[in-house]
Amino acid sequence: MNETTAEPLPAVGSPSSNQSALALLRRLEWRVRHAVENVLSGEYRSAFRGRGMEFDQVVKYEFGDDVRDIDWNVTARRGEPYRKKFVEEREVTLLLVFEDSPSLQFGSSALSKREALLELAGLVMLLGAVNRDRVGYVLASPQGYAVKEPVRGRGPILHAASTLLGAPPPPLDTGKGEVPPLLSAPGSAPSGQVESAAQPPLSGLRYPVSEIPWRLLARAAPKHSILIWLSDFPPRPAPEGWGVLQRRYSTMGFRVDDPWDRGLPPGDTLTAYDPLTGRLVTLDGSAGQRASHAEWVGRRATAFRGLFPDSLSRLVVGTEEPRLEALVRFFHARMRTRSRG
Repeated sequence: MNETTAEPLPAVGSPSSNQSALALLRRLEWRVRHAVENVLSGEYRSAFRGRGMEFDQVVKYEFGDDVRDIDWNVTARRGEPYRKKFVEEREVTLLLVFEDSPSLQFGSSALSKREALLELAGLVMLLGAVNRDRVGYVLASPQGYAVKEPVRGRGPILHAASTLLGAPPPPLDTGKGEVPPLLSAPGSAPSGQVESAAQPPLSGLRYPVSEIPWRLLARAAPKHSILIWLSDFPPRPAPEGWGVLQRRYSTMGFRVDDPWDRGLPPGDTLTAYDPLTGRLVTLDGSAGQRASHAEWVGRRATAFRGLFPDSLSRLVVGTEEPRLEALVRFFHARMRTRSRG
C-alpha cells in the first residue's frame, strides 16, 4: 500500500487545538476509507471479531429449544440437558485506553511519541467509524482520567476523536524527583538544575503511574468488546484486575517507539533535559550507559509480552513509520491466523 508519511499532530493546549485535531482527522479520513475499501476489504472486521452469532453461555435446555445447540459434555456431567446460548453480534465495540504520560512527549526528531500514538488512536477510531462500529475511550494521565462512552456514527466518533487528540499533555514536571535509569549508569551525571522544560524528556525514563480506572473499565463496554491499550508501556507489573479484563474483552496493546527507545544514538557526547527530575543528563556513549539502556529495553519487552502474550495482540510502531501501514500489516497478520485456524 502506498502512503505518504503522516503529518504531525497540531500543537495541543491552545484554544484551537480541538479544531486543528478535527481538521487533521478529516484529512486522515480519506486515507482510512481508501484502506478499508481497497486494501483491508473485510480484514478489519475479521481481524477483530466480525459479525454473526457468538457463544455466550451454557443454559438449561427447555422444550422447544434447538436440539442442535445441546452441549453434550455439560449434559453428561450434570445429568440433565444443557444447551449453548448464542447472541447475535450486530456491531463491534472499540474501547481505547490512552495512557498519557510525560515520557510520551519525547521525540528525537520532528515527531514526538505522543503525537504518533495519538495519530494511531485517531486512525483506529476512524476505522471504527467507517465500519459503523461503536467507539469510546478513556484518557488517563497522572492528573486523573476522562471517559467517553462508546458512540456510533461518523459525526459523534469524529467529535470524540478530536477531543482526544486535542487534549493537553500532562505537565512535564509531574514526576520531578524520580531517578531515571541513565543517571545511575557509570559515566553519566547530571549537568545541573534547569528551570525551563523546553526540551523533551529522555526516552524511557520512569514516570508516575497514570490514573487508569481499571475497575470502571471492567463495565465500561459490553462483554467481548475490543479493548486497545495505547501507552509507553514501561517495565512494570500488570495492573490489578488485568486478568479479569482479559477474560471480559479482547485486549490489545499498541505502542510507539522513538529510535532512542531501541538504542542510544551513536556519536559524540549529547546533553538532554529530563523534566521528570529537572536535570540535564549527559550521554557520552559509555559502555555503562549503553548496558543500562539495553537492560531497560529487555525488561520493557518482557513486561509488554507479559501483558499481551499473543504476539498478534501487540503492535509496536516507530515514530518514523507510517501508522496506517502498520495497522494494515497488523490486520493482515491477524486475518491470516484466523483463516488458518
